Amino acid sequence: MLSTRALRAHLLAARLAGPVATSREESLRSYRLFAARDPRVMIGIDPERSWNERDLIGLMADKCGVSGDPGHTTGRDVIDPERTLVALDAFAERLAAVAQRSGAVLLGTGHPHRLLGFYAALADALSAAGCTVLTPAHGLCVDITTRFGLRTYNLDYVRGVALVREPDAKSSGCETGVHTHSPLPVRTALAAAAESGGPLPELVIGDHGWVCGAGQLGFEAIGLADTDDPALFVGEAEGAVSVVVPLDDAVRSDYYRPLTRYVLNRACLSQ
Repeated sequence: MLSTRALRAHLLAARLAGPVATSREESLRSYRLFAARDPRVMIGIDPERSWNERDLIGLMADKCGVSGDPGHTTGRDVIDPERTLVALDAFAERLAAVAQRSGAVLLGTGHPHRLLGFYAALADALSAAGCTVLTPAHGLCVDITTRFGLRTYNLDYVRGVALVREPDAKSSGCETGVHTHSPLPVRTALAAAAESGGPLPELVIGDHGWVCGAGQLGFEAIGLADTDDPALFVGEAEGAVSVVVPLDDAVRSDYYRPLTRYVLNRACLSQ
């Protein structure tokens, strides 16, 4: 089993925590946009209270370990690895709980190039434990507003993990997909599951809009988030999201493998 000490060292060496690639400028811009309720950064969360920029800096300092000084405006953001480790343990607890009752789960990512392998390993382990890994709305179209205008994507599943891809993608089931923060894919998937009369997920696992969109609709949701994604942490603070793990969500895909081993071991789901 990967020790907590070894994982902490890996988090820092891979820059998953500690000084990360996300800049302070990027994070502050996201906080300003969230305070203005810009849907591009709210990604499905409808906050109960009003959050201003100073509130968000305080929240992110508490949840992630970034600087709580509003006057600190440049440089790299810093994630406290201890906060990442605590959140990973809580994440594993939720996996263990749904596995113990063989509950239905839905997994989806807006970072398919980076995080698909992490979620796919969870899907395999949960399936082996008796959970139903749901794949609703497979092949349906999702219209998402991007900086280039309205774009139509197809909802697809790779190794049990949902993602969206360009409609002219040459092959379904391959590991390419589109980076998106939108909550529309998870809303489409959940609506299709409800309309079909099939099981609904007892736990949604993912990032970006997959977590926020599901949590806002009342589904238990857990996931990963970077320092420029305040919506997930606001959702956690207000109770709409169950667990958020602070880390850099865009490093090399193989850097997440030790996290996978650690979480599955903690959840007693190692195969």
